Amino acid sequence: MGGIGFTSGHWPLDPEKPTLIFIHGAASNNAFWKSQLIFFSEIVNTVAIDLPGHGTSRSPGKEKVSDYAEAVLNFIDLIQAPRPIPCGLSMGGAITQQLLVSHRDRFPAGILINTGARLKVIPSIFETIEKNYRDFVEMLFIFAISRKSSAEKLRAEIEACAICPPAVASGDFRACDGFNVVDALGLIEVPVLVLTATDDNLTPLKYGIFLANSIKNAELVTIQDAGHFSPIEKPNEVNMAINDFLTRTLR
Repeated sequence: MGGIGFTSGHWPLDPEKPTLIFIHGAASNNAFWKSQLIFFSEIVNTVAIDLPGHGTSRSPGKEKVSDYAEAVLNFIDLIQAPRPIPCGLSMGGAITQQLLVSHRDRFPAGILINTGARLKVIPSIFETIEKNYRDFVEMLFIFAISRKSSAEKLRAEIEACAICPPAVASGDFRACDGFNVVDALGLIEVPVLVLTATDDNLTPLKYGIFLANSIKNAELVTIQDAGHFSPIEKPNEVNMAINDFLTRTLR
């Protein structure tokens, strides 16, 4: 709709239920959220979006988190999502923070997974994307998952959500590199779940602790023996943490 691709647990959306809006990370697509989309589809409305330039979305990619946030907000309005709750990982978590900071009256809650208030990017990531995108995908199996996770068991799933034009991927990481809402986190007043993972090398545990300490109504949950891709590595644990949060928040 409106040039934006998405997957929904049920369609049309139930106007009596809140809507989880799943927002993927850099160089990814909505396939990342397969386990969450299925698990929550009978509990709330579930919508996993392809950000502009990703997956089946036709509009071009962006190079600023704020621009991605506006695209997500426009999409939420387009589908008339009841009581939208953004849930984002990494760059998707940055987009979620931007939404909660800039549009505080629009969202009853938010979920931040393996993300930070700043997301500086090491230069080697840009170099790898530009020289050989396949090498970048292979890097994910080294740095984005825990050593306790089976790379081979997760390979098909990770590769499915890592299909992205290299130019769009570079733009995503430029967006991450320029992102900074450190001084604005105090503006967020709605309940926020901050999910971290013990073995996350890309957005370490301290990033989530900072978020939880800086957001007034935040709670911190750490997924054990999981890396940056914890929703894929430990879907049951992630789903239960989100479910517990929603149960208490939506009550």
